[in-house]
Amino acid sequence: MNYEIILFIIKLTLGGIAAFLAIFVMSKTRNAAWCFLVAGFLFSYAALVIELMAELGIFDVNAVKVAGLPLIPLICALVPSSMFITAFIIKLCKKQ
Repeated sequence: MNYEIILFIIKLTLGGIAAFLAIFVMSKTRNAAWCFLVAGFLFSYAALVIELMAELGIFDVNAVKVAGLPLIPLICALVPSSMFITAFIIKLCKKQ
């Protein structure tokens, strides 16, 4: 078996557990910082699924380009990080 497929299976399994726990945490708290953190984990998992579909040839991530850059990998790279950054900024700015 190809080692890349095994790594994707491990990433999907652990990412699925993290996504499930993130949804569970989101249902327990309504704090904005936590919601952005959970959204970051969910977008990370979605990016992993899109990466796997692209690797298997199911999905063409290079179909849409903006300024010469493929849009889908760009979104998959920027959205989770921006969610994490937003969560940390909210947490730092919140007075306790």
